[in-house]
Amino acid sequence: MSRSTLPLLDSSLYPQVWQQQTFTSPQALLLSMLSATLSREVTIDASAFTKQLLADDVYQEWINTTVFGRYLHRNFTAFYQQTEDSFNTDMPALFRQELVRHAQYLPLGQVLFFAGDMPKSVRQTKTLTTTVNPATAIINAQNLAQKLTVNTSKLIINQITITGKQVLGFAIRHNKRTSERLRNEVLILDFQDLRLVNEQAIEDIKKSNIDDSILLRSYEMR
Repeated sequence: MSRSTLPLLDSSLYPQVWQQQTFTSPQALLLSMLSATLSREVTIDASAFTKQLLADDVYQEWINTTVFGRYLHRNFTAFYQQTEDSFNTDMPALFRQELVRHAQYLPLGQVLFFAGDMPKSVRQTKTLTTTVNPATAIINAQNLAQKLTVNTSKLIINQITITGKQVLGFAIRHNKRTSERLRNEVLILDFQDLRLVNEQAIEDIKKSNIDDSILLRSYEMR
C-alpha cells in the first residue's frame, strides 16, 4: 500500500507573531512561551494559536485527510491501556492495524510537542499522542504538575522533531464547538527510533527557588 507524506505544517505556520514578537521556528516560540510562563508575565492561551492553525490551508489538509476524531482516539487509547479484559485481547492490535492503514507519513522537520515525562512504553508500543500547539503542551504540563503530590512546580515539556521518513501518524479532527478544539493533536502510530538529543533547564534568573523551573527535552524521531 503506497502512502503519501503530509506537507510540512511548520513551513506554512511560521514565522509566527506572539506578544508583539516574531518567531521563525516552533522551538523559538516555545522557548519564549516557557520564559513567560516562569516569569508569570503572561497567561498562556491555546486558543490564539488554534485560530492560526484553523486558518492555515496546510493544517486543513492535515485534518481533512483523516476520518478520525477525538471519540475514536479515546476508544483507541482505552483499548491500548486495558490489561484485564482477556476476552478482548486482540482488540488493541486490530484497532491499531486499522488506524495504521489510514495513516500517512509525517514530514521531515516537523516539530511536535508532548507534556510530562515520556512514558517508557512509547518505544515499545510506537504510539504517542502529541500536539502541534506549543501553548497546549504548556497547559497540559501545568495540569500534570498540579496533580503531582510532590511539592514542586517543575514543568516538563518535550519537543519532538521528525527526522525520518517512516514516521506514521495523522492529525486528530476535533469538534470546533468544544474545548477539545484547542488540543490540536497528532497521533503517532509508528516510528523506528526515538532519541533524546538535548535536555535544558529553563529557570527564572530573578528567583532562587530551584523547583521553580521548566525542563525542556528535545527528541529526534525517525
